[in-house]
Amino acid sequence: MTNETTALADPRPAFRDAVTWVAGLAAGVRADQMANPTPCSEFDVRTLLAHLLTTIRRPRAFARGVDGLAIPHVIPGIADDALAGTYAADADAAVAAWSDDAVLDRTMRVPWGEVTGRETLHGFLNEALVHGWDLAVATGQDPEADPELVAFGREAAERILAGAREHIPFDPPVEPADDAGPTERLANWSGRVTAAWR
Repeated sequence: MTNETTALADPRPAFRDAVTWVAGLAAGVRADQMANPTPCSEFDVRTLLAHLLTTIRRPRAFARGVDGLAIPHVIPGIADDALAGTYAADADAAVAAWSDDAVLDRTMRVPWGEVTGRETLHGFLNEALVHGWDLAVATGQDPEADPELVAFGREAAERILAGAREHIPFDPPVEPADDAGPTERLANWSGRVTAAWR
């Protein structure tokens, strides 16, 4: 483990806060919004919610020593009216799965390489924040998470993920608008063209 990796802060409190934010956004989605487009061109709201289940089930699996990459990119078979509740329950289970401090230093095979648990959970923190922004703007909700949470997530993401873009579905960074908030700027850093969603 490198000194840089060791220096990464414990991501668990921020991950908990991020997935709690996303759970609130998911609960705010109306039935008539499920077919809305999202900034992820491959997803409408319904499939984005089903993908968000993946982004919570994979870290839970990794913490339990299971191959999270075997979990599909989009979770099938969840009824529209059960997606938000399923996400909230899975988020609670994922947070609980990371309660053992030893998991933070375990080596895990994730889409961006062989990394520690600490780096793994920082990566999924970034997923929660960026996809939370996607979900919020697609459904007319407030797309800005807590600025301190976003700053924490971005600092780690830039250290962990910047050199791994060939392994993760990020487009090149986009120049943010002058008045963009922190979460939108993180979305821009993650390759989102956000102008049409402002």
